[in-house]
Amino acid sequence: MPATTLPEPSRLYRWMVLIFVSLAMFGSYYAYDALSPLADVLKQQLGFSDSNIGLLQGIYSFPNIFTVVIGGLIIDRLGLRKALMIFGVLCVIGPAITASSGHLSMMAIGRLIFGMGAESLNVAVITALARWFKGKELSFAFGMNLTSARLGSFAALNSPTWARAAYANWRWPFLISLAFSSLCVVGALIYWIMEVHAEKNYQLGEISTDKVVFTDLFKFGVGYWYIVALCVVFYSAIFPFQTFAVKFFMEAHGTSREAGGFLSSMLTLFSMIGTPLFGLLVDRIGKRALLMMFGSMLLIPVYLMMAYTRITLYVPMAMMGVAFSLIPAVMWPSVSYIVEQSKLGTAYGLMTMIQNIGLFGFNLAIGWANDYGNASASNPAGYRLGMWIFSILGFVGVFFSFLLRQREMGPHSHGLETITTASAAPA
Repeated sequence: MPATTLPEPSRLYRWMVLIFVSLAMFGSYYAYDALSPLADVLKQQLGFSDSNIGLLQGIYSFPNIFTVVIGGLIIDRLGLRKALMIFGVLCVIGPAITASSGHLSMMAIGRLIFGMGAESLNVAVITALARWFKGKELSFAFGMNLTSARLGSFAALNSPTWARAAYANWRWPFLISLAFSSLCVVGALIYWIMEVHAEKNYQLGEISTDKVVFTDLFKFGVGYWYIVALCVVFYSAIFPFQTFAVKFFMEAHGTSREAGGFLSSMLTLFSMIGTPLFGLLVDRIGKRALLMMFGSMLLIPVYLMMAYTRITLYVPMAMMGVAFSLIPAVMWPSVSYIVEQSKLGTAYGLMTMIQNIGLFGFNLAIGWANDYGNASASNPAGYRLGMWIFSILGFVGVFFSFLLRQREMGPHSHGLETITTASAAPA
């Protein structure tokens, strides 16, 4: 029977696909964020320094600097379901190695292998969603997948509450994260079965992947590079902070591990609710560069408030949560206004690659800063150098968003400040 005569998959079948690939993302995000609530336990039981902990989190990002170059190639060569399975297996092998040994080198190797699998898994899941939902409910499917992933982070950061007894030993929370990471393989296996069945019975979309095309790098305008710079400094001010957040809250502010985990998870909670709402707002009013400047400004005081005042931590974390919801909702879609459609894959791939360079470097830098200041429960002032680094990143973010706004207000504008759903609508 010719492929063109086959029916399209039913809506129910598509949504079943979404559920199982989102299950894989839940497991991946849980395993990534499982380290943060454990930082002080690793320090007490294994004698790790903050530099060691920064290495364990930062090394996850190291292979991702190259993943965007080879991830699409692997999917193209091996096929989507095989690639998804390979990446899912890496997401289990990595946490298994990390949980198996109390030696820093072995744990770092585990986190490195996990990083190789997790970001590639994300690429494969996005590719799968594009294949199954393009021309249908693609944006909603992407949003639901992201929500599922964020729920994995939320569950991990709040694990000191629902798995309190596990924190008596450093290995037990890692074993819990290993159990959740097995969902990466479960999701990939069920997807394999569903895709094999669908290829025989339904007409599926083409597989497309975003790959970095280096000759295109010289064709991007100045505005694009301002957004890339903002991307690097913004995420470098958020995720490396989360690496040490629970330990910082406990040692500098005397919170319990449970309260510290919830405070850190507020960023995830805000992003799940606020990002789509801010997306709707910016579609209505424009002012994209101005909103990115406002979001960056929110980051400047929050770290200094936590370092020098005793104000309730819910205030600075709520401010950070607003920024974490606002800037991504504006920043990533803004690239599509500046870069032509045919080069968007390269633009986003390059942006992600440079972002991971920042995450790798600043996780190491903040770990070093905490050790340099002898940060501990007996010396909470030792955290201040790291907090100043984060605050300065907020200043730098304001600077780049200001430069972007200046350019968008001039003759080289791409419409970031003016394009709205009303202006885009037909007259």
